[in-house]
Amino acid sequence: MPLHPQTRALLDQVAAEAKAPLADTTPAMARDRLRAFLNSPGELLTPVGAVRDLSIPGSERQRMRARAYTPRHAPAEALPTLLFIHGGGWVAGDLEAYDPLCRELCNASGCLVVAIEYRLAPEHKFPAAPLDCYAALLWLASNAAWLGGDPLRIAVAGDSAGGNLAAVVAQMARDRGGPALRFQLLVYPVIDHAFDTPSYRDNAEGYLLTAEGMRWNWRQYLPDDATGRDPMASPLRATNFAWLPPALVITAEYDPLRDEGEDYALRMRAAGVPVELRRYEGMLHAFFSLGRLFDTGRIAVAHAGAALRASFADTRLARAIGA
Repeated sequence: MPLHPQTRALLDQVAAEAKAPLADTTPAMARDRLRAFLNSPGELLTPVGAVRDLSIPGSERQRMRARAYTPRHAPAEALPTLLFIHGGGWVAGDLEAYDPLCRELCNASGCLVVAIEYRLAPEHKFPAAPLDCYAALLWLASNAAWLGGDPLRIAVAGDSAGGNLAAVVAQMARDRGGPALRFQLLVYPVIDHAFDTPSYRDNAEGYLLTAEGMRWNWRQYLPDDATGRDPMASPLRATNFAWLPPALVITAEYDPLRDEGEDYALRMRAAGVPVELRRYEGMLHAFFSLGRLFDTGRIAVAHAGAALRASFADTRLARAIGA
């Protein structure tokens, strides 16, 4: 499909600002840029039932910031629980940048959403981020109840690099004996340390996220190129895709990451995992987080929320995974 008019409008705005390419910035500049991009000055935040800031243990005795969101009109019983892992190329992203999206997803899903701040590269190279995210999942399984969540109904979600970490955490939970996950929501995830797909070629530049920008992110994240073959960095390199939690994988047509996300969905589906793969035509990377700019972004968040609600309501699924 041609670019959606709202996509074209954003690209025109970005071009007019004439900012330096990501590969020419510093990590600090990338962090400031992402926070400003995802938060519009004066934007009215979606009301939720409650927001609680937390400090939780990471993987190496350090503490992580976290934020728990309770939906509006939450029922009295324990809520299904969603661990949300932010994107930003493993270099940028924080609770403030993703606060608007977490609020939307909280109400759409009816979940207790717990967002985390894992350690960022290049100060903390791989595998700090996946180890932190898995530590957060273990903590959440043990502490969901006092936050109002159900420890037997936990899902994981993330966008972009956060989608990479969500996919990795799902594999870690399967391979390390839990916790059992009911669902994984992977939004245009980074899945492989390779740059050889048709979508990388066709969308290499001109569509917000560039191929060179992704190479820069990977260079910040990995200690060396060889580490990119590790399934904890590139979940598509895993040898086993069976017995993973059901998934919704969202991709965007004009995104270098489109094909690897779709390949991962198909690998899981071929291994017997229930997977819904949904490509949003005319969209580019980051549309899911930009509901203020993209009608399709709001539609996608609503669909993700409905998929999460359905997964938590499916008692057959709970019996199948032993939850």
